[in-house]
Amino acid sequence: MELCSKKKLHALSLAEKIQVLELLDESKMSQSEVARRFQVSQPQISRICKNKEKLLADWCSGTANRERKRKRESKYSGIDEALLCWYHIAQAKAWDVTGPMLLHKAKELADIMGQDFVPSIGWLVRWKRRNNVGFGARHVVAPPFTPELPPPAPTPQAQLPLSLKDFSPEDIFGCAEVPLLYRAVPGRVGVCDRVQVLLCANSRGTEKRRVLVSGLQAAPRCFFGVSSEALPASYHPDLAIPWSEWLAQFDRDMGRQGRQVALLLAARVVEELAGLPGLGHVKLLPLSAASTTPSLPSSVVQAFKAHYRRRLLGKLAAVQSERAGTSLAEAGAGITVLDALHMAAAAWAKVPLQLIVSSFVQEGLAPGKTALAPHKASEMPPVPGGLSLEEFSRFVDLEGEEPVSGVCKEEVGTEDQVGGREDGLEPLPTKADALRALGTLRRWIECKGTGPELFANFYACEEEVERLCCL
Repeated sequence: MELCSKKKLHALSLAEKIQVLELLDESKMSQSEVARRFQVSQPQISRICKNKEKLLADWCSGTANRERKRKRESKYSGIDEALLCWYHIAQAKAWDVTGPMLLHKAKELADIMGQDFVPSIGWLVRWKRRNNVGFGARHVVAPPFTPELPPPAPTPQAQLPLSLKDFSPEDIFGCAEVPLLYRAVPGRVGVCDRVQVLLCANSRGTEKRRVLVSGLQAAPRCFFGVSSEALPASYHPDLAIPWSEWLAQFDRDMGRQGRQVALLLAARVVEELAGLPGLGHVKLLPLSAASTTPSLPSSVVQAFKAHYRRRLLGKLAAVQSERAGTSLAEAGAGITVLDALHMAAAAWAKVPLQLIVSSFVQEGLAPGKTALAPHKASEMPPVPGGLSLEEFSRFVDLEGEEPVSGVCKEEVGTEDQVGGREDGLEPLPTKADALRALGTLRRWIECKGTGPELFANFYACEEEVERLCCL
């Protein structure tokens, strides 16, 4: 008796999958008929239709290997994307990029992200295959203008006859650098407390880009054991905002969505980006250097800072209630960069949509016949107890105070004074620690006699933690 041979799996390449989608869209063929034409099963065609948006995004990105049949995601996706961003920048500058150079850069990025990762030759080969990267002769970038033409403007985007009316309100984005003293309190403003925060949102408030925080510390201890994917905001180990990398990522994100958007930027920033390769989906609209109009409405920035300061005060008050005799300055010294990332992400999420809409219209940064009158209560969060409105307003604008010089606490490791291991790094929590913490938290809430709303939030958190413990 002849045994039945196992049916051989026929996988389609990305290019073939796009052909499948085009055939289904442009003809009246059924999925079964298309499956027979490509000699695959009908469920495989169904999966292609289900992943239509992702496949089209990969196809439009220009970086995907269109002949590759299967795409296996990297375990270290954050390093993968960061290295690809760096590679595109190096390619635009006509650098000679070699394999050893990429391996060294990947290790450097892993260290910055706090990940225990050692790139190998095999990993590099797979990375190149995933991202359709190939070496070869270096291509010199041709000059964008012929010698007969007049000298070009500072940036390609500045030459285009663009205006706000060329874009829908949903596709007009504003962004701003916000200096922030992340743990400073009145009377204690240290030079090491300063970080730069990059905020970006569209004029309808429906899209807020992920917060980016740039700080002095290359690898804060508080990041030990924390997955870069779990960080609530992006962190860059330098006070200068990494505009090239940030814009490249923004451009890729818009490309995946098939959108053309405008980004309002200060003229100074646009001048610094003169060497930036052309962006395919983001058009820069520089504001005049003489203009007083901000690239992100000042009321939006002020609301973000107010929510951040209120959250900081709440955290400091909790520390003081736990440790009797602790001053506000001492409590503030215990705030870490990781705490700041969480508070910045929470503060940005709390800036109301209505405020963003009305602020863009009032500043003339978005089309609108009349500005919507924002409620003053929505611009600023409730004033914390024990402070007057004037005192809280001064606290919100604490960046205006003169900082004092000193050594950063996290850099010298004064955390060792509060106990823990000799290297100042606390051991990572176990599953048992997490479950015990849930029990302690629930018991504490029960003893406080709070309402059902808090328990509803706790149940959601408890369920998610228990799910993670089972992985």
